[in-house]
Amino acid sequence: MTTFAALAPDSDLVRGLYIVAFVLFIVGVRQGTHPTTAKRGNLLAAVGMAVAVATTLALDGIGNWELIIAAIVVGTAVGAVASIRVQMTAMPQMVALYNGVGGGAVALIAWSEFREELHLIDDGTIAEIPLEIFVPVLFAMVVGSVSFWGSLIAFGKLQDLIPTQPVKVPGQQLINAVLLVGIVAACIYLGINNDDPDQGIFIAVLIAAAILGNLVVLPIGGADMPVVISLLNAFTGLSAAAAGFSLDNVALIVAGTLVGSSGTILTMEMATAMNRSVANILFAGFGGAPAGGAAAGGEERPHRSIGAQDAAISLAYADSVVIVPGYGLAVAQAQHAVKEMADELEKRGVTVNYAIHPVAGRMPGHMNVLLAEADVPYDKLREMDEINPEMPRTDVAVVIGANDVTNPAAKNDPDSPIAGMPIIEVNEAQQVIVIKRSLSPGFAGIDNDLFYEDNTSMLFSDAKAAAQEIAGEVEDL
Repeated sequence: MTTFAALAPDSDLVRGLYIVAFVLFIVGVRQGTHPTTAKRGNLLAAVGMAVAVATTLALDGIGNWELIIAAIVVGTAVGAVASIRVQMTAMPQMVALYNGVGGGAVALIAWSEFREELHLIDDGTIAEIPLEIFVPVLFAMVVGSVSFWGSLIAFGKLQDLIPTQPVKVPGQQLINAVLLVGIVAACIYLGINNDDPDQGIFIAVLIAAAILGNLVVLPIGGADMPVVISLLNAFTGLSAAAAGFSLDNVALIVAGTLVGSSGTILTMEMATAMNRSVANILFAGFGGAPAGGAAAGGEERPHRSIGAQDAAISLAYADSVVIVPGYGLAVAQAQHAVKEMADELEKRGVTVNYAIHPVAGRMPGHMNVLLAEADVPYDKLREMDEINPEMPRTDVAVVIGANDVTNPAAKNDPDSPIAGMPIIEVNEAQQVIVIKRSLSPGFAGIDNDLFYEDNTSMLFSDAKAAAQEIAGEVEDL
């Protein structure tokens, strides 16, 4: 086993390098809040991580270089290939998977640190595991394991490997409560007996946390996956910070705290945007079977249908158009076609903007990323609160794949599952064109009343094909 003596962990140089690393983390996160600086922010954070990793590997006593180098090579190869090949529509799945890998790594680090402390007890180096190390180890192990397995379920739902609808387990909430109480009790027992902790109980807690992670996410519907991913991301960050305390690694503490705090803030903001609490998202089983209307197999409600040529005429002779993208746009990979359609309209002097709902798509900022890929100028992406007051003055609103976030039932029907959820108020526009394959409901499983409004026209088509056809018709006018 090769070992290289290098930097002392408590040296000023190591502290300085770690300070440089987490300053770059903070600046990178700050610049990541705006699209014009996000790329630079991402690079700065990556440089910061490289400094932190290099500093850690240079510490005195680091060994197992063969394994470390092999892991770096394999991880770099997998990450590079995945990032190049992944489609923008699959980005939420990748985020969920990468987040899960982080949580799993933390859980394994916690287990490794526990075994190391047991070894020190066995050879008489220490009499007991210090609680300032043991408590963070237990926290990191539990939360990291929950994050890993929960993220795998989220990935499976996003990838359609398992049903996107809530999966009900009989007596689930009781099972979850028993598991949680058992985990807490076992951790307290391990902490009390820190002079001779039972490794079997530790492993049992690790397994129980894995089961809890699966059972917590299984009952959550696909509509809530953006919030779940954000919450699990916060869990991973907090577990990483805890691991940093146990390892006495400042860079890991700061990086984990940044991820945990930013993920928590984002989770709360997204829950607010849906007019729901985080507890309701986790335990309500939102997004079940379709309810009511044609979606439920009942009598089809009257609606107006048009073709691409009629849509092109309405759009070409409008003064202002607002495009509302949703997950359907992502599935059809229609962002470039929509940009082409908008370009043709702007050539005729039409003002085109895009209305972005906070939870449109399947991850935070999903629509922003897709439209940025198509080179849509950032100043044309308008937040919900900014665009809603302009809707009554908008000639045509074009809804592409957005469903629940445009449903007037959120405002008009107090008994609706989405009652009170802030929506993009496209029904206030002079005319609405909805591009959709059918009248099927969105992730919430309810009929969209927008489809049947007097000022709404349905264009039944694939989003990409419809946008291309409309662009061609506008060009020919």
